[in-house]
Amino acid sequence: MRDNIINVLSNCSKAIDIYELQDMLEINTVEDTSLLNEELKKLEDEAIIYHSNKDKYMMLENSHLRKGVMRANKKGFGFVEVDSLEEDIFISNDNMNGAIHDDVVLVEIISKMNLDRLEGRVLKILERKITRYIGLISFDHKGIGHIKLDDNKITLNIIIPPEKSLNSVDGHKVVVELDKKIDNNGLWEGHVVDIIGHITDPGVDILSIIYKYNINVEFPKEVKDEVASMPMEVLDSDLSNRRDLRDEVIFTIDGDDTKDIDDAISIKKLSNGRYQLGVHIADVAYYVKEGSPLDNEAMERGTSVYLVDRVIPMLPHELSNGICSLNPNVDRLAVSCVMEFDSSGKQFDYEIFPSVIRSRIQMTYKNVNRILENNETVDGYTDYVEDLKLMAELAKILRKKKEKRGYIDFGIDEAKIIVDEKCVPTDVVLRERGVGEKLIEDFMIAANECVATHIYFMNLPFIYRVHEYPMEEKIRSFLGFVSSLGYHITGDVKDLHPTTLQRILSQLEDKPQYKILSSLLLRSMQKAVYRPENLGHYGLASDCYTHFTSPIRRYPDTTVHRLLHTYLFDGKIDMATIHKWEEKLVYISEHSSERERASVDCEREVEDMKMAEYMEKHIGEEYEGIISSITSFGMFIELDNLIEGLVPIKDMNDFFHFDEEHLTLTGERSHVKYTIGERVLVKVVKASKEDKTIDFEVVRKV
Repeated sequence: MRDNIINVLSNCSKAIDIYELQDMLEINTVEDTSLLNEELKKLEDEAIIYHSNKDKYMMLENSHLRKGVMRANKKGFGFVEVDSLEEDIFISNDNMNGAIHDDVVLVEIISKMNLDRLEGRVLKILERKITRYIGLISFDHKGIGHIKLDDNKITLNIIIPPEKSLNSVDGHKVVVELDKKIDNNGLWEGHVVDIIGHITDPGVDILSIIYKYNINVEFPKEVKDEVASMPMEVLDSDLSNRRDLRDEVIFTIDGDDTKDIDDAISIKKLSNGRYQLGVHIADVAYYVKEGSPLDNEAMERGTSVYLVDRVIPMLPHELSNGICSLNPNVDRLAVSCVMEFDSSGKQFDYEIFPSVIRSRIQMTYKNVNRILENNETVDGYTDYVEDLKLMAELAKILRKKKEKRGYIDFGIDEAKIIVDEKCVPTDVVLRERGVGEKLIEDFMIAANECVATHIYFMNLPFIYRVHEYPMEEKIRSFLGFVSSLGYHITGDVKDLHPTTLQRILSQLEDKPQYKILSSLLLRSMQKAVYRPENLGHYGLASDCYTHFTSPIRRYPDTTVHRLLHTYLFDGKIDMATIHKWEEKLVYISEHSSERERASVDCEREVEDMKMAEYMEKHIGEEYEGIISSITSFGMFIELDNLIEGLVPIKDMNDFFHFDEEHLTLTGERSHVKYTIGERVLVKVVKASKEDKTIDFEVVRKV
């Protein structure tokens, strides 16, 4: 009934009443009429259809109402993001109707503002996604707790009665849930559900952000009990039906402080002149049994979270750093993907099979780069130098082939925040990305494509990593902005094959604003997500892609391994198995994408906070940077170590006009003009760890 109603209304050019709907659905019994009314009420409550005052029905997107997510501003107003609209809907303070940041709301479009920006008012809060709030508690003379929320976009005033404070004291960071609304001015009564720690305790600042994103820090007792009963070494009974690769020269390459090692590699030059590349991935699915407490917890977490001073693992340390980690000189279970390539990078043959390996050495990117980039001698690596050189040779071939088909390397830098034992930031530097890092990236991409393509052509349910084509309007807008800078860039936006964007980037490489422009182009693209359908991966110019190579830290990879065991190693491809995975993979894909977003947002917020804390000690100092963004309220400056701060327009010694089309600020009296990509010298005038903000003032252009 539900699908039929949606189908009829979707194909109607006007609103229709209940009688017309009954005729179209051929409903003529009392029971079906009752069912129709029930489904209409549900669809209306879910904001899928619109029921007008004239008692007529239409699809919501055909009405003046929209469903979207509120993005509130700390000043009281907000913007609602609607999937079907290119622009957000502005909501003034008076029209918020009690909505707060992240609420799913029903909005009525009421008018247009300047620049044709949509304005609306919130009619109804459909879903309050935030159910727990993080803040600092303080008590008044009556013993009533008052919460200062960490997120200043949420305009709630929460009080805690003494009996609901969980014995917290002044200065505790706490987790709070709401109990009842006291008035219409945002005053609520709540209760403390957890005490994170005192605000002065080392690490509590980061823990507060972790709690905000509902990231589990501790593993439940049933998971700990399950892990306690597992063997922490490979047993003879584990080796059945596995290929023994323990005598092969296999090793790992990772960062200096990596403890969860997912992947190992091997290489040979065959007698026919081809390269045989082995990518050996920890067989996590062998230990994490489907439906077990361990599996359920891993699925709920979705991913490991990497923060400046800690890792919150998807799997307990006994697995992530122990029996599942491909540590050197110990037996480990793996799933191996062994591929054969010729000198042009064409793949001729491959095998995917369960194996047992013994890594010879745990190499680091730093040492591998010393060998491959500087031809240095590194202690302990001598026996593997020829293999490393052969790997670099193949990686160069594979990268060239990817680039030929349209692979886009944006070359975006990443910051690394150095902290001391008390988690106080002492430096912010750029992460290195040398030959070793690129080599591993190239090999992992090859293995991911190989596994995805194999299952795709078996026509079986699977989980893919997809990256859809960018929207034409966004690329057109980007090219318009580039043109406003005086650059003539050729590119057919009607043909958005990856090679088109590749050519656009190549024409910008010699421009002084290249770093910022490549970042802007990246932001104009869609986000990569997990889907049970193969939609290809635009950024990699790959027709078929998955995540197979990191099952210790990503649940989709664990799922891929489980499917390989099911389909390939155990041969279970009956209809019951297929139907089960068709249903299950929808949830796993959506949930994994959601937890990935939460993880990324958490990592970014922690970095913003620690960068602001670092700059608190550098007030008054001057730095060179680049104008990374210009808005109506100021311009953002990115320093060379990627710390970003705002030059507020209200603090600039002139009246500056904002040109939205060309993204420039021009002084009325001085005629000084600021444009994205220009280098400037700035002074740090303010930094706030609490607000996660940094303010600069411009000293001069560079």
